[in-house]
Amino acid sequence: MDLTLSAGQYNLVYNAFSFVIAAMGASLLFFLLVRGAVAPRHRMALTLSTAVVGIALYHYVRIFNSWVEAFTYTGGAYVQDGIPFNEAYRYVDWILTVPLLLAELVVVLKLDKGKTRSMLVRLTVAALAMIIAGYPGEIAAADSVAKIVWGVLGTLPFLYILYVLFVELGNSLGRQAPGVIRLLSGLRWILVATWTVYPVAYILPAVIGDPVVAEVARQVGYSVADVLAKPLFGLLIFAIAIAKSRDEGYAEAGDTSPTLDINTAISRQAAHS
Repeated sequence: MDLTLSAGQYNLVYNAFSFVIAAMGASLLFFLLVRGAVAPRHRMALTLSTAVVGIALYHYVRIFNSWVEAFTYTGGAYVQDGIPFNEAYRYVDWILTVPLLLAELVVVLKLDKGKTRSMLVRLTVAALAMIIAGYPGEIAAADSVAKIVWGVLGTLPFLYILYVLFVELGNSLGRQAPGVIRLLSGLRWILVATWTVYPVAYILPAVIGDPVVAEVARQVGYSVADVLAKPLFGLLIFAIAIAKSRDEGYAEAGDTSPTLDINTAISRQAAHS
């Protein structure tokens, strides 16, 4: 379906994509620079965060270019008469980044190997099923039965992911430090809040009568959700890794500040007793 957007509508999406590119690029640089601030055993989580924003940065450059190529400025408006806008870039990005996002959360907890492997496999399968089921509905007509059916099929694995995060993962938090538990609790709720934006954006074409408004709202909604679900999520993973590193007594090279070495603290307390 060809669309005709006003300059304001076109530029809103254009600037949203530009903002996401800047956010992904800045967070990529940040995660690379702060890698040494966390203990080596927690750096894999930060590596996954770096990979997520790096993959998203690449795909948003492609999404941005596809948007520009799809429209021509004619008679004071932007007309979609060029190369079709490629919606698949976004889904390819999600296929790669969503499993990695979930892996960040599991890896940073440092659960036993069997539990970690089981969660990673199940969450990855559920994430892939959610995204693969969503794509046919995304490209289906807004008022079609197919959009509803594929939307429901994509929601089922999403609900399973929530079950793993809030029930199974919640049962594993007792061994974490209090500060880490607070961060993880907030992180799970932020994940739910940001991921809720995706199904809302998905159904907008079906509930908004004006297809132009629906398309603009959908693209901006997805862009906002990606910034929250990737750079912000990665920053919270970094905060958890820092907290766990400090609890374990890790100090970055050249850092002369005291660390939270529990054994040393106990020894000193015993000496003063």
